[in-house]
Amino acid sequence: MVENANTQRTSDSGVSIWLDDLSRTRIESGNLQQLIAEKNVVGVTTNPSIFQKALHQVGPYDAQLKEMGRVNVEEAVQELTTTDVRNATDIFHDVAEKSDYVDGRVSIEVDPRLAHNTEETEKQAEILWKKVNRPNAMIKIPATLEGLPAITATLAKGISVNVTLIFSLERYEQVIEAFIEGMVQADQNGHDLKHMGSVASFFVSRVDTAVDKLLEANGSDEAKALEGKAAVANARLAYELFERKFAADPRWAALEAKGAKKQRPLWASTGTKNAAYSDCKYVDELVAPHVVNTMPEKTLDALADHGNGAPSIEGTYEESHKVMDQLSNLGISIKDVTDKLEADGVAAFIDSWSSVLTDVQAGIDRVNG
Repeated sequence: MVENANTQRTSDSGVSIWLDDLSRTRIESGNLQQLIAEKNVVGVTTNPSIFQKALHQVGPYDAQLKEMGRVNVEEAVQELTTTDVRNATDIFHDVAEKSDYVDGRVSIEVDPRLAHNTEETEKQAEILWKKVNRPNAMIKIPATLEGLPAITATLAKGISVNVTLIFSLERYEQVIEAFIEGMVQADQNGHDLKHMGSVASFFVSRVDTAVDKLLEANGSDEAKALEGKAAVANARLAYELFERKFAADPRWAALEAKGAKKQRPLWASTGTKNAAYSDCKYVDELVAPHVVNTMPEKTLDALADHGNGAPSIEGTYEESHKVMDQLSNLGISIKDVTDKLEADGVAAFIDSWSSVLTDVQAGIDRVNG
């Protein structure tokens, strides 16, 4: 098996390439091992929409469903999804070991219906962590206001966390604070910090989808010139915030001395939704050390075929601030955009989860006659 030059260049520039997809078919076919060997894939993220697609398939999950019998559908979903995540973490075991648990991570998300319930999110995060029972797993918790204290509490138990559905710089700053405080508490609680991990999933392309509609509605030349620029500028300023916050916080310096690893920015929603833009746009324009880019397979294939992978964030902060100022001058509120994107993201995942429950119930009924 031969490594791909473009994914290797991206990886060498400091980007951890994770796959934004998982299914039993992908695991059992050997495809996941192939992506590790050939395209520098060093982790996997899942979400309710990904599991909805996987569990909608008739066949791959029937044997396990039959073995479980007529169980409650919620229990069945948890068994099916944690089995896939556990098996995927085993595939990534060597990657995790070689990277000292920086990579080799596989994420599973708490029930999205709990996104505004701090206590229940915290409880389910612990249940999922124990159920998967692998040190290279990560539990995904949404960055809602109610999710922030659950992130801290979950980390305090020694559990690795992927914070998801981050759209705004304001919320990202709160996430970093929740992470550092969680690691302080984990240390106080006697947990080994060295193998704990966390990423902050900052969503990218959806920002352009939303802002471009507002720019098109404006119709001016100034607005037209800004199309396709908001998402990358927003993410680059998130990286600026990442650099600044971890460099300036004395609590972090003390934790790092004990072996703690920074919570890395993870670029999510990196598939290009506008055909006028490069299909590698949200990879090639966000290359920097200490970041993760989780890609749908279509984007990964595009990167492998014709991606650049050269560093592309350094030196862009001034330009990115200017883009945000120009949007504001046109009357476009990034806060309004990102607030709506967060609410829409939670709602979309809840819809996907409802479909998961329906499909798995149909599977239970089918295999049990």
